Amino acid sequence: MSSFPARALHIATPLDAERELRRIKVDSGGIALMASKMLTRCVKLTGLQCRQANILKQEMLALGGDAAVARGTVACSIEKTDVILIGTDKQLHRLCSKLAPQPFGLPALAGELKQILMSAAQRPGFWRIRQQQLSLERPLIMGILNVTPDSFSDGNQFFDPQRAIERAREMIAEGADIIDIGGESTRPGAAPVSTDDELKRVLPVIRGLACVSSCPISIDTWKSPVARAAIDAGAAIINDISGFNLDPRMASVAAESGAGVVLMHTRGTPQTMQSDTAYDDLISEVILSLRGSVEQACQAGIDLNRIAVDPGIGFAKDTGQNLEILRRLSEFTCLGLPILVGTSRKAFIGRILNRDSGDRIQGTAATVTHAICNGADILRVHDVRQMRDAADMARAIMTKD
Repeated sequence: MSSFPARALHIATPLDAERELRRIKVDSGGIALMASKMLTRCVKLTGLQCRQANILKQEMLALGGDAAVARGTVACSIEKTDVILIGTDKQLHRLCSKLAPQPFGLPALAGELKQILMSAAQRPGFWRIRQQQLSLERPLIMGILNVTPDSFSDGNQFFDPQRAIERAREMIAEGADIIDIGGESTRPGAAPVSTDDELKRVLPVIRGLACVSSCPISIDTWKSPVARAAIDAGAAIINDISGFNLDPRMASVAAESGAGVVLMHTRGTPQTMQSDTAYDDLISEVILSLRGSVEQACQAGIDLNRIAVDPGIGFAKDTGQNLEILRRLSEFTCLGLPILVGTSRKAFIGRILNRDSGDRIQGTAATVTHAICNGADILRVHDVRQMRDAADMARAIMTKD
């Protein structure tokens, strides 16, 4: 038995560092100085000129950190390189200050790096939707209500408007913070639905639910006429699986309505998306696409605090790619926006566990727990009571002393 018991500490966040320093009774002034030194962060920058990369490497080495670059960068024998900065938050903030007077566009790069560090250190505290704002102190549960005959898990169960309203009220009683109503299945290979048919399905449910509950309603659609009518009927959020890429009028409708928006990543349509799952760099490409959707939203006049993003698990991704997104979900915090994750009962869970869609609660709970621990703010689920518990337990593990 050692005379001086030792262990490696798990320091993943600034809060972890502060807790450990408080436990050994470090002076309060010293906590602020030391906490940042206990965190090492890796930041990837893409497509830099060799001269930019060489300055970054030189400055990081001088600060006690490092920067990984491609072979040939030092000699400038290649055109461009990606760079991975490796250092503590304190070193990276000091790097930003040292880049401010540098040439070659490095001051602009410093500004972007500052934003990434700020987004990683402090997550959004709220999400504005139409006529209110939702606190993100506790994970939000978005209950799925498909008023369709062909959704993969609950198709035809809530096609009757009165039954759908009853189910929505059940989910609210079970802990749902938002009810997400969809009138068109977006499962892989689903047949398209006309605007008129979609409106006939969703509007009676939205109107009926808005009359009996104050719970925020989300409309799951990529069609701007459906979104506009749904907002008029009482919806407060537009959940667009296409990230404003299928209907060019959707961004302006969302801006005019004052609704909160969820911008999801996918490729193509539900009929074609699973034939387009080849990526050179999955996470980089999904983040780049989401950045484009966010820019489109901002250009239309939508405030950033009204936007949430969804990496689109199950949409134009195979099983391995879905798992990679969950493993690396914290990388999406670079966008500085609330993150929505929708894994509920999805096919990749069934493939891994060999379970049909009605028997995937435990598998879904595992993904929900992991998502919360890696930055998810909103969980879109079928099984509200069980996932409310899973989310709250994960949050407690992450935040309680």
